[in-house]
Amino acid sequence: MRTKAVPVGIEDFERIINEDYYYVDKTMLIEELLINRAPVTLFTRPRRFGKTLNMSMIRCFFGVKNKEENRKLFENLKIYNSEYMSEQGKYPVIFVSLKDLKGNTWEENFMLIKKHIKNLYMEFYGLKDKLNPIFKNDFEKIVMEKEDADWLYALKNLSNYLYEYYGEKAIILIDEYDAPIINAFDKGYYNEAINFFQTFYSSALKTNNSLKYGILTGITRII
Repeated sequence: MRTKAVPVGIEDFERIINEDYYYVDKTMLIEELLINRAPVTLFTRPRRFGKTLNMSMIRCFFGVKNKEENRKLFENLKIYNSEYMSEQGKYPVIFVSLKDLKGNTWEENFMLIKKHIKNLYMEFYGLKDKLNPIFKNDFEKIVMEKEDADWLYALKNLSNYLYEYYGEKAIILIDEYDAPIINAFDKGYYNEAINFFQTFYSSALKTNNSLKYGILTGITRII
């Protein structure tokens, strides 16, 4: 009998299941989220505590893309027998990891932010031509990194585009939301960073009619 390996350093839920690593079943966290129905949830835990793996699991569960393949990942896990399995594969999911936004200056970090947002939009590039002309134009500005692109509201706007395309509100997952803030404090440009991220987050997570649920992880409770 082949011995399972321990997934040291692996944060991809799909890989852990498909390659038959040991996995501590945390899928009932999904049921808890659906029972509570909180519009926005923040999980704060120390580093190396499995936060990113849980976000990967949540993404695989809710994501409408590859929903049939993803459903198979949960067949031998607790959530599969839950009444909330009906929510699997229903929603467009935006997954944002901010752990690598660690520029030495605000100018450098803002360049990294723009590249990060552009790559995020590129994940959904196939839907661009099916959006209304205004949305399509704004989408292209981000992809082309135009000077007048709306970076502050980019996350909220992407949820709008997904809602229009899929007809279902988006789930926004933000992993290590506080990493760029902590780095900015250490590097001496906290004010610039906080001014950007307060709007970036609040526009997407508060009074956003295109948002189903927002879930964040970090090591601090507030920005």
